[in-house]
Amino acid sequence: MTKRLWSFSIVCLLVTSCGAPLTKPYQDQSSAQHSTPNVTQTSMEASRDFAESPFPTEGSNHLSMLPPASMPSSSALPIAPTRAPSHTHAPSPTSTPSLNLKPKSNPKRSVAQPEASKRPSLPVQKNQGQVRISQKKLTLSQLVVKYPETFKLRGSSQEKKVALTFDDGPDTRFTPKVLDALKANQVKATFFVLGAMANTHPDVIKRIVNEGHVIGNHSYSHENLPKLSVDKFQNQIESTETILQNLIGYAPRLIRPPYGAINEDQVKWIANHHYLIVNWNVDSLDWKSLSSDQVLHNILQQTKPGSIILQHSGGADSQDLSGTVQAIGPLITKLKAAGYTFVTVPELLHVTKSK
Repeated sequence: MTKRLWSFSIVCLLVTSCGAPLTKPYQDQSSAQHSTPNVTQTSMEASRDFAESPFPTEGSNHLSMLPPASMPSSSALPIAPTRAPSHTHAPSPTSTPSLNLKPKSNPKRSVAQPEASKRPSLPVQKNQGQVRISQKKLTLSQLVVKYPETFKLRGSSQEKKVALTFDDGPDTRFTPKVLDALKANQVKATFFVLGAMANTHPDVIKRIVNEGHVIGNHSYSHENLPKLSVDKFQNQIESTETILQNLIGYAPRLIRPPYGAINEDQVKWIANHHYLIVNWNVDSLDWKSLSSDQVLHNILQQTKPGSIILQHSGGADSQDLSGTVQAIGPLITKLKAAGYTFVTVPELLHVTKSK
């Protein structure tokens, strides 16, 4: 009886000692489960901030650019190698710091973005450079390229035609002799005359026209046009036009600036008033009072189909244009023998002589 009583007591003690530690782990686990929603909410908030951030991070595969509603579950979010690997169940509290993406730093980055957009781009800087270049004065060759319909140096190279032109007349010393030589060789030329000289020698102007030659405007007093004010430049052209129109019955369309010099603003004015600038591509250099052989050589070595040849029929009292007069006959003979035809500038350029 006593032995049975002791056995029963020992069994009871064993049962009591074994049951006590079983309840505490269960309660701890239950407590951990109750804290899980809070941990899970924290990680999802971090994921949502990650998804809403406009800046893709390394390894994101651009999933962060998707709207929050289309984002995959937190288990599918890519995590940088420094973060703990993701799991299908809610992470433990110890893994929470690894999901802290510091969303507060994103607004600072988004604020800096508009400031960067205010900086001038490279194309703007290039355009500014182009504006500075366009403000530079253009050379005569550049003006010819830029205004091909207003500025001419030659005719078509497809036609074996040339035009003789004579500047700075009329006078009574050399212009009549030039006219005599042209008449003897049955060639028509173009005379770019000065308004002041035309006003002084109207009879010579009328002879030029009566013999079938063309008149062009060479300014009034042979000024260097680019150095003139706008008003003085216009007066040089318009006063000469008025004189010539009264003498020959038309306003010449052709203008040859003295020295061939002109600036872009003046070219624009001429274009707007329906004139045509005619310079040359063959220079005889006869204004240097050269001999006939020198004049002839200078012209022949430069002449090609479509050439406009520069000579003079008047000038300063110190200039001797005898070589010009004497070279006309041999020049016409040689070029005709080479198959060239002599025409006036309007015929060469296929334009009208008057405005």
